Amino acid sequence: MQRDYQPDLNGSDEIYGQEELIERAKGADALLVTVTDIINRDVIARLPGSIRMIATFSVGYDQIDAAAALERKIAVSNTPGVLTNATADIAILLLLGAARGAGNGEHAIRQNTWQNWAPTGFLGRDVTGKRLGILGMGRIGQALAKRARGFDMEIHYHNRRRLPAQEEAGAHYHDNLKSLLPNCDFLSVHAASTPQTRGIINSETLQELPPGAIFVNTARGDLVNDDALITALQSGHVGAAGLDVFNNEPDLDPRYRTLPNTFLLPHLGSATLETRNAMGFCALDNLDAFFAGKPPPNPVTP
Repeated sequence: MQRDYQPDLNGSDEIYGQEELIERAKGADALLVTVTDIINRDVIARLPGSIRMIATFSVGYDQIDAAAALERKIAVSNTPGVLTNATADIAILLLLGAARGAGNGEHAIRQNTWQNWAPTGFLGRDVTGKRLGILGMGRIGQALAKRARGFDMEIHYHNRRRLPAQEEAGAHYHDNLKSLLPNCDFLSVHAASTPQTRGIINSETLQELPPGAIFVNTARGDLVNDDALITALQSGHVGAAGLDVFNNEPDLDPRYRTLPNTFLLPHLGSATLETRNAMGFCALDNLDAFFAGKPPPNPVTP
């Protein structure tokens, strides 16, 4: 980037507010942003006329009002594909960590409160042979299914469209969420954040899960109604949750920290050196193509 562009870099990784984003955009031709940069309709309306592209360092682009960008003829691109494996790996980590109470075990070691081995100590739940429901069977959902088959899990999924048989690989398709949920000993969410999916995990949908089901989220925090999930965890209807994303992160609902049946990570889905490098180069590929007069490889807007 420094070789090919004249970048104004955010060296401290501070989160810019709207006013600073608009101010820093002056004189620039493009913005390279990430999930913490909220580019809503108001910000887009106030961006200087020099801005012709917004490239986001993420696969999700719900922080950008793409429709408003299109109205101003500002191109938007994202970085899909390159973070698939890393995020699916984290989903497996959350699934195992929540099922086996790994957070409680590590806490006992670190706090030196582990007194002795006991037949009923730190009891968790088996993963092998259980039913895994996947909400959103895109790249990451399919990569998770591939990994879960190594644990002989029975795969069920709900998606906007049914996959071809070869991609489905024996998974059971449900054409609606209500049909999927009763078949989930584990439920892992991989849907995009849209007006249709925000809050889709709520008291009604959670009630459809079998008692003691385990919930995993590596997608977006706003797909979940926190009050509903916390209530279900407190009652035991949801046996445990493995969460990598949260509403209002990093200011997540503090009640999650107090629940013994949660396994929590700080949005690590794509956090490997290899993946973050690949995301950065993907974002640059989009910028390079656009300014060369070619279609970006990963367009969000036409």
